[in-house]
Amino acid sequence: MITQNQRLTGIVFSAALILLIPLVAMQFTNEVKWTLFDFVVAGTLLFGTGLMIELVLRKVKQTRHRILLCGAIILALLLVWVELAVGIFGTPFAGN
Repeated sequence: MITQNQRLTGIVFSAALILLIPLVAMQFTNEVKWTLFDFVVAGTLLFGTGLMIELVLRKVKQTRHRILLCGAIILALLLVWVELAVGIFGTPFAGN
């Protein structure tokens, strides 16, 4: 069984691993141009999402509610990420 500390460690390493993808891509192509601010925002989103999911897993006991809440959290992450990446909704949040 995975302990709570192991999950937290997994959250940190997963966020770092995901952030390594654009960092490595920037070394091989000029198509990826992230600034320090981009990495900070993405890291905050990923780490915050992981911590919210961890909170749900610790506090919510019913499996159905856990799945629904975690799905809603992941959906919110994806919507914010897409808006920041391409401004699909046209909000000022993305710089439109």
